Amino acid sequence: MGYKPPPKFQAAKSSVTESPTPTHDNNALWRVPKWFHDLDPMVLTLLQSYHTELIKFNAKVNLISRSTERDADEVHFADSILASKVMLGAGLPRRVFDIGSGNGLPGLVLAIMDPGRSYVLVESDVRKCEFMKHVVHVLSLSNVEVLNERLESLDPDSVICAVSRGFASISKTVLASTKIFVKGGVFIHLKGNSWSKEVAEIPSQLIATWSPKLLGSYVLPVSQAQRAVVATVKIS
Repeated sequence: MGYKPPPKFQAAKSSVTESPTPTHDNNALWRVPKWFHDLDPMVLTLLQSYHTELIKFNAKVNLISRSTERDADEVHFADSILASKVMLGAGLPRRVFDIGSGNGLPGLVLAIMDPGRSYVLVESDVRKCEFMKHVVHVLSLSNVEVLNERLESLDPDSVICAVSRGFASISKTVLASTKIFVKGGVFIHLKGNSWSKEVAEIPSQLIATWSPKLLGSYVLPVSQAQRAVVATVKIS
């Protein structure tokens, strides 16, 4: 697929001094426009609408931890935006799967930022699938398909590229997905600063099938938490 490790993306430390901006009649914040001046205004509008729906439905569907609601703009959205920049900089095929999508992150963020590609959101939980379909409808996204399926039920050799965020360890993820990927396919994992430990723990029998490499890394704009984008390429 011609993947090339892109330069590291880092969210600049904010020099904004004004008060945080609430999104609507709750305590959630929306500071993404202050952190990402390079994003198109329409992209920012769609991302904010998605954020609004996520917070609104979270109590009913348990989409994110309640402790991260207020800072979801950083913990979930800035994280997905920065990871998406790394992935898009590396080059993606025309169709990308988001495995165990759940709340739609990062698949919906990728679809908003990259309307020229098709994104398939795979989730086994019916209620979470209904939420994602609702967001797709509200945002009028024509490049997104939501599949209420388990990873293991996807057709053999049907996936060229997939991404996951908070799904499972790298070892468990590639072990469960080996049959659905074509040779040369790439599974991209969004990880924290312990990514190297996960790579080191991949069993030797899986290393014979999957070759891991770091695509890029970044830090979140407020917490300065370190994140990494790790690719595993199916080599046999």
